[in-house]
Amino acid sequence: MAANAARHSPDHSCPGKGASANKAESTTGLDYLGYQVAPARWHAGTVTSKTTVKTLLILGASGDLTGRLLLPGLAGLLASGRAPGLRLVGAGSDPWTPEQWQERVNTAFAVASSAADEAGRADVAAVAAATEYHQVDVTADGPLAELLTRLEGPVAIYFALPPHVSQKACEVLHPDQLPPGTRLVMEKPFGSGTESAHQLNKTLAALVPEDHIHRVDHFLGKATVLNVLGLRFANRFLEPVWNRDHIEKVEVIFDEDLALEGRARYYDTAGALRDMIQSHLLHIMAFLAIDAPATIEERDLRDAVATVLRASSIKAPYSDSTRRARYTAGTLGERTVPDYAAEEGVDPSRNTETLAEVRVEIDNWRWKGVPFILRSGKALGRRRKEAVITFRPVPHLPKGFSGVDSPNQLRIGFGPDVLQLDVDVNGPGDIFTLDRASLVAQLNAAGMLPYGEVLEGILNGDPLLSVRGDTAEDCWRIIEPVLRAWETGDVPLEDYDAGSAGPASWPTDVVD
Repeated sequence: MAANAARHSPDHSCPGKGASANKAESTTGLDYLGYQVAPARWHAGTVTSKTTVKTLLILGASGDLTGRLLLPGLAGLLASGRAPGLRLVGAGSDPWTPEQWQERVNTAFAVASSAADEAGRADVAAVAAATEYHQVDVTADGPLAELLTRLEGPVAIYFALPPHVSQKACEVLHPDQLPPGTRLVMEKPFGSGTESAHQLNKTLAALVPEDHIHRVDHFLGKATVLNVLGLRFANRFLEPVWNRDHIEKVEVIFDEDLALEGRARYYDTAGALRDMIQSHLLHIMAFLAIDAPATIEERDLRDAVATVLRASSIKAPYSDSTRRARYTAGTLGERTVPDYAAEEGVDPSRNTETLAEVRVEIDNWRWKGVPFILRSGKALGRRRKEAVITFRPVPHLPKGFSGVDSPNQLRIGFGPDVLQLDVDVNGPGDIFTLDRASLVAQLNAAGMLPYGEVLEGILNGDPLLSVRGDTAEDCWRIIEPVLRAWETGDVPLEDYDAGSAGPASWPTDVVD
């Protein structure tokens, strides 16, 4: 392992801590993100560069996220030959032996390795054989910096840690302790609120420039983003009707048929609103709502997303615009699920919701008055991940037609990636009777697991799956009033049986 004694200086692309800190304190808008220093250097959409990161350092390597998602995603990337020469290093607070870490890596790599060709298996095996694990207290001043001196750069530091731990870990680092080209990778939720997200942004901006910060959102897979953008802006017939005059409502639904699955340590302090709607669904909503950007390069695309989110809010009274519920005992398939409050590690007094729904309003010319309904929940009877665009009814149906006369709907599925347009047509038999027909097309699916796509973007410096700092703060601004209302009991916490469609009292707006 090559030692890397070189350090950032004021002439490097990463500014000094003092200068960046002053800049962050004294400016607003995008200034503290580094845009006043130099134009963005990325092209979002197509990765053309070779891998530049030499070492991937995962902090929180003994945690659930690493074993369940990060390592399998990395294995798929390695097996496809897209990360040649990469070295993997794990660090965590647990006193793991080299054998324990090796077993975790081998287990996580097994599926991708078995499906790879000979060259892919060799790449996977090489990374697994050379990997290391270090027990490190990342919040202490010194140990993490000392580890970095022994790693070959450029290094991507992946913070697979709770937000408050990531904040402390960054606060004890200094720019001159980071190998040149270091990239900082933050998981969502980014911070725990608007203020903490802002403070974390300032801390990161004092260490590396914005184009070396990746706030990853694995729900924004590259195929998902490009499918939505291609559908929106490559079809002339859609754009004239993609507005308040023709669209009645937009729903983004991520219903899971899984329960807590041992994630109480994280989920019980987050809940569905923070975990899914704040972290992921607001961004999907924004891609559905943006105006056409000039390009899909970093600045244009993220500016368009930021413009939508700045115009977005959830209006009071929150008892009308939001709903929350928690699952009770029930059955998922053939599996019996206990009451959420009785799950191991859950504190019932937190009143953590496992199903959340909010109505977002976008106050701009295109969308004023159109409700964007975002919903996500666990332990539901049907797995459903899609956006549903419901068009307004026709203003007049000529007399003489009978049968189905319901608004057209466009459905965009997120795994499987399917496009479905529901239309009314003359049915078989009586040609005066209308019937519902569906036009279905398979969209371009991702070639890798979501975290494989995330890691490829990090290694190549492609920001398409990364969230800009100001946008991360805006997502918190949108939901914080709801969180406060829920904490004070302004919105009741309802119940639903595991395996059901949700509380029986809820309207069926988002149910077929």
